[in-house]
Amino acid sequence: MTGFDALSAEKLRAELASKIIGREIVVLHETTSTNDSILERTSPTTPEGLVVFAERQTVGRGQRSNLWQSAAGKGIWFSILLRPKIDIGESPRLAEWAARVVAETISQEFSVAATIKLPNDVYVTGKKIAGVLVEMRAQTNAPHIAIIGIGVNVNHSAEDFSEELRERAISLAIALGRKIDRHQFAIALLRNLDRTYAEIFASKL
Repeated sequence: MTGFDALSAEKLRAELASKIIGREIVVLHETTSTNDSILERTSPTTPEGLVVFAERQTVGRGQRSNLWQSAAGKGIWFSILLRPKIDIGESPRLAEWAARVVAETISQEFSVAATIKLPNDVYVTGKKIAGVLVEMRAQTNAPHIAIIGIGVNVNHSAEDFSEELRERAISLAIALGRKIDRHQFAIALLRNLDRTYAEIFASKL
């Protein structure tokens, strides 16, 4: 792809010292959805912490089977494989945790107020900037898994959103009036996710 600074798995890994989230990172040119891509890569022995980014999703999913629009190279679209120590019925806790970390990272990195619309959306100036989709799956002879899909609108202009969404969606670039370094934001987000996940959901070592 051209016209933007493509994400690099090597560059991301080089700046992370992950306990769990981000110890393995894959960046795809295109996929149906990063949640699907995680599932395809998962076996009963796959350790948690795998992160799959995609520059473009052809069938990105939001809540209630809504289509998540993923403009190529404009946002951060990724999913995480986890094996949290919670019951499958507690999946809303994961969605709220991930949304809260996204909101807090946006606020910390850019000094802009980001708020959560429970259970899984993040808003800036009253418009949606990010969303979380959690899918939990039981595994045969293995702990259940959770796939946490996160999408953040980063370098979109208004024209990158469909006419239907322009009044309801925003990006970091629109909110701040400048282009954002997607690598640095992705690194900050993964660091915060890794630290808080280890504190809240991971097994006690």
